[in-house]
Amino acid sequence: MTKYINRDIASTVREALEEMPVVIITGMRQTGKSTFLRSETGIKERHYLSLDDFAQLASAREDPDGFIDTPGPITIDEAQKCPEILNAIKRSVDRDRRPGRFLLSGSANFALIKGISETLAGRAVYFTMHPLTRRETRGNIRGKPFLTAFLEAQKLPAPVKALPIKTGDILTGGMPSICLKEVKKGFFWFKGYEQTYLERDVRELSQIGNIISFRRLLHLAALRTGQLLSPSQLGRDAKLNAATTSRYLSILEASFIINRLSPYLSNRATRLIKSPKMYMSDSGLAAYLAGVTGNVLPDTLKEPLFETYVAQNLAGIIDASWPEASLYFWNVQGRHEVDFVVEAGGECLAIEVKAGTRWTDRDLSGLRAFLAVTPHCKAAILAYNGRDAVRLGDRLWAMPLGLVLS
Repeated sequence: MTKYINRDIASTVREALEEMPVVIITGMRQTGKSTFLRSETGIKERHYLSLDDFAQLASAREDPDGFIDTPGPITIDEAQKCPEILNAIKRSVDRDRRPGRFLLSGSANFALIKGISETLAGRAVYFTMHPLTRRETRGNIRGKPFLTAFLEAQKLPAPVKALPIKTGDILTGGMPSICLKEVKKGFFWFKGYEQTYLERDVRELSQIGNIISFRRLLHLAALRTGQLLSPSQLGRDAKLNAATTSRYLSILEASFIINRLSPYLSNRATRLIKSPKMYMSDSGLAAYLAGVTGNVLPDTLKEPLFETYVAQNLAGIIDASWPEASLYFWNVQGRHEVDFVVEAGGECLAIEVKAGTRWTDRDLSGLRAFLAVTPHCKAAILAYNGRDAVRLGDRLWAMPLGLVLS
């Protein structure tokens, strides 16, 4: 049996259970939500029910009020399968708003599913469980994330220790079954994941008659990970009309297969890009869907998949242990770009990602432009795949990616 990996999100969830009557953990299928609920100290002691179990699902549908009528705190896994139970929880919470009564999980974004978000409005707080981060797989979650501490003090740890990101890290991604080596050949696991997702999750979220066209869009989205999202262009390539493309993208987002990263608009720059960027939620899944075979990344996909790996780690860190922070990107059309902007408490950090082990002065142009128009930016970081951290000027740094993601 694989040893349980402690998750960064645990302390945040426990704090939320002390404040809110309903806490909801969502995230893409197979990121470890059920294992977390059954194994994490302070959470595993709760009464656990899973609506993946047919008998329990039938019971919940037959008598939702009776199903949740337990004397102590209750955990319900895959709760989105039974919307009736959410109405019962609403009624129960309106009678008794004690914190920590209900902990729900699901592999769909409740906030994006019509009817569910309104049901629990004002009664629930939502958290996303992402694929495993480097912090989690290396067992380094006891301290603050590096970026949190650096925003506060702009000081480097001594000594700096950071391992470079390898091609294998990107191809593996963060899905527990893959990165914990529970399976020998990742290709077959990802193939089964795609089949299960198309045959089960997609059909539960929406009635899709032509699953082939949806699959085509899914693969095209993987080939465009890390790019500005253009639904019209994506739809043309997938041979879908605008309405169908928009609906399919919403399903991909509701099931956490893709994430849309919003542009950072809180400065004085002109011609700012206002379209979101799209990332696949796991670099390993993105590589599989993009047709990458073997252990070498094609030149056309190396930078996008590398950036996708960084994006999933940043999102995992922020949602797990830095919930007051938000993640953006910055782009001045035809001139400058910064891959990621982390904003928290009216301050921000800018991060430009470079897959190589060296950099040139040209690689700093986007960061310098961002600093010039963003006085509240505490630091701009060129995150490269090397080992040394150096200060390059006022508020400007070059740092190993392994450090930035620690």
